[in-house]
Amino acid sequence: MERKIVKNLLKWKNNPEKLPLLLQGARQVGKTYILLSFGKEFYKNVAYFSMEESQEIPAIFERDLNPERIVRELAASSGQMILPGDTLIIFDEIQACEQALTSLKYFAERAPQYHIIAAGSLLGVAMKREKFSFPVGKVDMLHLYPMDFEEFLWAVGQDGICALIRESFEGFTPLSLHDSAMDLYKTYLVVGGMPRAVQEYASKRDFDFVTAIQTTLNNSYIADMAKYATPQETTKIMAAWGSVPAQLAKENRKFQYKVIKSGARSKDYEVALNWLKAAGMINKCVHVTEGKMPLSAYAENEAFKVYMVDTGLLCSKMSIPVNAVLYTPHSFDGFKGELTENYIMQALIANGIDPYYWSSSGKAEVDFVFQDSLGSIIPLEAKSAENVRSKSLRNYCDIYDPEYSIRVSARNFGFENKIKSIPLYALFCLKI
Repeated sequence: MERKIVKNLLKWKNNPEKLPLLLQGARQVGKTYILLSFGKEFYKNVAYFSMEESQEIPAIFERDLNPERIVRELAASSGQMILPGDTLIIFDEIQACEQALTSLKYFAERAPQYHIIAAGSLLGVAMKREKFSFPVGKVDMLHLYPMDFEEFLWAVGQDGICALIRESFEGFTPLSLHDSAMDLYKTYLVVGGMPRAVQEYASKRDFDFVTAIQTTLNNSYIADMAKYATPQETTKIMAAWGSVPAQLAKENRKFQYKVIKSGARSKDYEVALNWLKAAGMINKCVHVTEGKMPLSAYAENEAFKVYMVDTGLLCSKMSIPVNAVLYTPHSFDGFKGELTENYIMQALIANGIDPYYWSSSGKAEVDFVFQDSLGSIIPLEAKSAENVRSKSLRNYCDIYDPEYSIRVSARNFGFENKIKSIPLYALFCLKI
């Protein structure tokens, strides 16, 4: 399946001053697959080494961190030649071997002719637990997220509609296939962007198989908690993870520790939430008191919302019936907005946008605000349907008078009164 990150991998490959690359991302977002595919397409050969599958490979790094010796022994272990510039060396699940991570510094300094990519799913978690020595300034870094809606469309053979959506976005002119695009968007909400789930849907078009994959993925995340945390930590991490749907279902979606457990405080579960964030299982959206640049200066880190990394996993975790999303009956209206917000947060993060949310003394709240490439602070309002009336957005605009604001909803494209109307399916076009 085609992934956008390949363009960034090619930029890295062709950069004469490149450092070893560290590719991070949550479990099962496709890191191993994309690296093997990239290596086989753009290199003469690939030398793949998993730090979890064998004790022999990590042992190579224990003697010393001399790059040339390491390469010779890796070549002997794999039974193939490792040639500078022609071989892509992949260190998978690098969080399982601290010395392999440290070796990247020495490859950068002493053997930059080798092309090395290391992948890690729980690197942030492992580093905090084992106190790894991170090669600061000696690695390039990329992050792989679940497939966005455009990548999903590519995977299910809807390339043509992607081009039409981008054309409409450029001119903010109505899309003639709006209803079809909305139907595909609803399908994406259910399937999500985890590659195994997308592949299952693309090949079978059967949601029962997709749901089975998602259940397995959610369970594998729980298994990781036990593997990379102490028993006491695991209990709290699982409790925090289990509360995410309930946090989203509240009318006020600000994260509340009492939802995890009656009487719980931040000191009890802050570490658990940081674990989930480091593992890539959740996205945090922090509150800002002002819509001014830089937003980080006005952040209230103790006030935040939490979203799941993928809408498909969220639907599975909450046992939301597929038809409830695809056909949106009134009985589902209560959670439709929350699922939409989760999707928008997921899309913004995938686009490289770091959003916050803004509120004013409890009287008004804008779902997302972010800083664009020109330094302007842009408010973005999320709407799950075509009803787009909002006092909160008007309140924000009256106070800060932004150059423009964005409303993401089920409506077609439009631009009036300094409000850009972006259909939910076109969010992948938004860049900063």
